[in-house]
Amino acid sequence: MESQSSESSLQSRQPLVGPDVWRGADLPNLSGWRRPLADSEIAELDAALRHTQAHCADWQDITVEKFRLDGFADILAEVRDDLENGRGIVKFSGLPVERYSEDERRRIFFGIGTHLGVPVHQSVGGELMGDICDEGVAAARRGALTDDGDGQAFLSSRARAQTTALLRFHTDRTDVAALLCIRPSEIGGVSKVVSTQAIYNEILARRPDLLEVLHQDFNRSLLGQETDGGEIIHAMPVFCWRDGKFTSYYSRTYLEAAEKIDGVSPMTDIQIEALDMLGEVAEELSYKMHFQPGDMQFINNHVTYHARTTFEDTEGEGRLLYRLWLSMSNGRALPESFRILWGNIETGPVRGGIEQ
Repeated sequence: MESQSSESSLQSRQPLVGPDVWRGADLPNLSGWRRPLADSEIAELDAALRHTQAHCADWQDITVEKFRLDGFADILAEVRDDLENGRGIVKFSGLPVERYSEDERRRIFFGIGTHLGVPVHQSVGGELMGDICDEGVAAARRGALTDDGDGQAFLSSRARAQTTALLRFHTDRTDVAALLCIRPSEIGGVSKVVSTQAIYNEILARRPDLLEVLHQDFNRSLLGQETDGGEIIHAMPVFCWRDGKFTSYYSRTYLEAAEKIDGVSPMTDIQIEALDMLGEVAEELSYKMHFQPGDMQFINNHVTYHARTTFEDTEGEGRLLYRLWLSMSNGRALPESFRILWGNIETGPVRGGIEQ
């Protein structure tokens, strides 16, 4: 972890460069990250699906060996490299989800996931594929603190994802987060992605003093992630480094949740100012898009933040996305402060997700 905050550190910061440093306004014109599925690739997925139906009783039993792919396996190998060493985002489109049953959709999405990485758990209940939809009041039962100021429940990021509420820019507790759109919302639900390193560069240019604050420790709560996690506090920076590579793990919700625990010092004015600027710049530099049925989005959490606007469904079954969290064998080595969350911090071993 980089912990320098001296004047020499301020002077030594340099703008970050690379294919994963992009602005939202430029992303539509950049090559490689958008990949419409060809008919031949869909045919391969159909054949792999039929093989799993013959050999796997449940979609959770699917492995790389049981989800047999030919040329599309080579495409997914390219995607795995692009996520770590390229733009940090890849989006497939055109999977004909309407012609598959629910079980078939899950088999295809999980099978693709196994060719990219190892799916890890998203909850203490062993969830390997999350359903992102509006669960209303039921979402509040998973991970909430009571705000003594107004008596309202303070929801974890996980719980907020399963309501119609806005989701601020954040990362998930995994190397790569994947979404498959089954049904978009009728109104709103705009997906936003942003290059974290582009945010870094913009804050460096505007307020290098605030950039240094983001390299210092913030208290965080594990609210909604671990059993009794609301009481577990850990500290880590927003921006981190190891072996010359950048990474960020961030959700403002967990920083705010930590302040509600007895004995935890509130964030300072300068910390709040730094987080406010981070959110402002993330919005300015983000790329906004509406998911369509059959879209699959994969993002590297270490270099990309994602967010969502509020949404509304008035008719039909409502918005539904499937979510996978993937541990990547080629993922960058992580700073020591990540160990409490990731378990393993080296390249190669399975890491991240929620410990069972």
